[in-house]
Amino acid sequence: MTAGGLKALVVIPLYNHASTLRALVEQTLALHDQLLVVDDGSSDGGVAVLEGLDVRILRHEKNRGKGAALQTAFAEAARLGFSHIVTLDADGQHDPADLPLFLAALQESPNAILVGKRDFEQPGIPGSSRFGRVFSNFWLRVQTGKSLADTQSGFRAYPVKIVQGLKLVETRYSFEIEVLVRAAWAGVELRDIDIRVYYPPAAERISHFHGFMDNLRLTLLNTKLTFRSVAPWPHRKLIAPDEVEQKITLLHPLRSLRSLLTENVTPRQLAAAGAVGMVLGTVPLLAAHTIAILLVAGFLRLNKVAAVGVSQLCMPPLVPGLCIETGYFMRNGHFLTELSLETLGYQALDRLYEWLLGSLLVAPLLASLVALLIYLAATAIRREEKEVTGAVE
Repeated sequence: MTAGGLKALVVIPLYNHASTLRALVEQTLALHDQLLVVDDGSSDGGVAVLEGLDVRILRHEKNRGKGAALQTAFAEAARLGFSHIVTLDADGQHDPADLPLFLAALQESPNAILVGKRDFEQPGIPGSSRFGRVFSNFWLRVQTGKSLADTQSGFRAYPVKIVQGLKLVETRYSFEIEVLVRAAWAGVELRDIDIRVYYPPAAERISHFHGFMDNLRLTLLNTKLTFRSVAPWPHRKLIAPDEVEQKITLLHPLRSLRSLLTENVTPRQLAAAGAVGMVLGTVPLLAAHTIAILLVAGFLRLNKVAAVGVSQLCMPPLVPGLCIETGYFMRNGHFLTELSLETLGYQALDRLYEWLLGSLLVAPLLASLVALLIYLAATAIRREEKEVTGAVE
């Protein structure tokens, strides 16, 4: 089906779901006449049940994984000149009647990846599916700062050229997580689409998710992606980013704020980012301040550059010393006046505890002050820019 310059191919990756395949394909063909089934080495007869139906078929001689089947589909879609693919799982949980929702959304956002948000409010949803969705959604937000309601859904729409521009290495279920994370890093929009879902009774369900191995692959993948998300070098962009990574410096705070305000960020968001940087920079997260700030700022969708930049105010000796003195006073009723090998060396664990104790009071106070200053300065800069713009117009 071609509309508005878009040409979409529906793809069903298949592995041993012959019992549900024909009905699914017939329902899909009634709505969309371009359909590809990628049989990933089925041993139950697979695509033989599709005899007489007008559907493209590709086959892997051996089972290589869902990710590999989707990569085969992307290559075939590109060869045939399709701009997008829409994927449905072969187990019958997805309703092809929701296809028009994806095709309409692609007209509005042709460069986005659309992910079906399954209705989990209905009865009969497996507990493992509920937990898996929450767990996976959490890690996507940690790694990218982006949110999706159902990162494990297989009902999706992908722009072919954009996905082929990503460096993807996963070949099994973990592919569907990797593609979302790397796409978000590349500046690709991720969108939810509300869909229906059908889970048959437990005795009739056919799942090829291998609890130990697939969970191990997902754990290793999330570990790798999380470390990459906090690495200092930038991600390669395929879509013009909403945020432009800017270098900021404490030596020129107003110039830094002007630079950050050129991004899609408000004074309030910059103030919140500064507060996060100050709080986490103050507490004794030895050798882990930057990683913690990047993870928290990413999860809260705050500007990472601003948060890390403000945290540099907490470098020793001033702020740690202030926290230690505060904590010492809270413990002993008077300030620590002697700095020696005894007090800072042999009693290091006491000082660390006092640092932590003092930071519980100092961190929110400093964070509030810094956030207020950033907000006032950023608001003044934005007001000045609006006045200049108005004068020019």
